[in-house]
Amino acid sequence: MTNLPLRTRAPRLIVISGPSGSGKSTIVQRVLSDSQVRARLSVSSTTREPRKGERPGIDYDFLSREEFERKVANGELLEWAEVHGNLYGTPRQPVLDALNEGYCVLLEIDVQGALQVVESLRDCLLVFIHPPDLTTLEQRLRQRGSESEARIRQRLENAKNELAQSHHYPHSIVNHDLDRAVEELVHLLVEQGCGRGESTHA
Repeated sequence: MTNLPLRTRAPRLIVISGPSGSGKSTIVQRVLSDSQVRARLSVSSTTREPRKGERPGIDYDFLSREEFERKVANGELLEWAEVHGNLYGTPRQPVLDALNEGYCVLLEIDVQGALQVVESLRDCLLVFIHPPDLTTLEQRLRQRGSESEARIRQRLENAKNELAQSHHYPHSIVNHDLDRAVEELVHLLVEQGCGRGESTHA
């Protein structure tokens, strides 16, 4: 990959959204491992059960509903929403700490949460990851082999709703080819001041 020109600016919050099965998690992990990018991933909290291979505190903070609701009541979450019957949210303080340390922070969250974040922290970069089409999205969801037919149908319906709201996002990437999608997001982040080796404060 060609080295990209760097721009100097303060660290930013990067909000990445896209329907389940769009490949956003894979893209984000690939981007964070790219040597050109200086960014951290915000670890979300959730009440859902861990999937195979997921690590507590690294992939998600897995909480009981009672613990999650306590964090909401105490104002400890930057945003939160109920998705597919489970609660998801972004812990506020780790995000602010990382920004103060000069890192860009990536939030991989749903559309509901993204719109809440924009209300709290207006200098956000919003990026929506699109699947090539709904047929491909359904194929990806089925290939997981971890969910019931009813849950797959629910995710497809939610995907249609999220895609209908993608106009709120100034930047979009179509994940037709994974390598190309990763390269597009790396380019965008470096262009927006999230490159490694630059001065992060304007």
